[in-house]
Amino acid sequence: MVSGAHETPVFTGLPGAVAVSHLCVYDWPASDGVSGGTPHLHLTCSEAYVVTGGRGAVQTLTTSGYEVTPLEPGTVAWFTPGTIHRLVNEDDLRITVLMQNNGLPEAGDAVLTLPPEYLTDPETYAAATVIPADAPEAEQERVARARRDLALEGYRALRAADGPEPLAAFHGAAAALVRLRLAAWRERWRRGAEAAAAATGEQLDRLERGDVSHLADALVRAEQPSAHGKFGMCGRLDVYKGTD
Repeated sequence: MVSGAHETPVFTGLPGAVAVSHLCVYDWPASDGVSGGTPHLHLTCSEAYVVTGGRGAVQTLTTSGYEVTPLEPGTVAWFTPGTIHRLVNEDDLRITVLMQNNGLPEAGDAVLTLPPEYLTDPETYAAATVIPADAPEAEQERVARARRDLALEGYRALRAADGPEPLAAFHGAAAALVRLRLAAWRERWRRGAEAAAAATGEQLDRLERGDVSHLADALVRAEQPSAHGKFGMCGRLDVYKGTD
């Protein structure tokens, strides 16, 4: 994603190597009477919500405690790695999601708050969470709803916990589940955020020397979603191939 006709770094991804998706939050009611998505956390990525329609909230759980952030059109809400979050759909909640590291939050950097017995190893976790891409839509929805409800069991236990130990144990289990994928994540970061920052640094150096050659490498890109209505963790997603 870095190129340049004059050997000047030109990062061609979205600014800062973020990624974008459009999200229609699930309106499926859960056992607690609340409609919405699957609680989970990200281990290395921040994420931001730009609310474009409807109304709802995001419930969050961190070592600082439980919070509820209302969401309505115009709201921009964001959170850092380690924030367990659950989107709540009160009235047709629609969000544009901004994600660090070229969309890594939707490409592996997430662990659902399943009960501890499902977090013991990657195979057990995958069996409870993977949505078969080649299955009929009705079956994909069934799996998405089942994993959402299972994650809510673990989430409610974490919220009700007396003391920090259960949340710390979940953090440790989540990190263990993804350990074998860290090398691939690091390469994604190098191609994305690190490359974007390096390109800016090189351009600043050149400008200080009076070298404007990188301006001759200007380009424009545009894309339409590569997939519509994918079953995500929080809702149905429109995603972009060029930012994954």
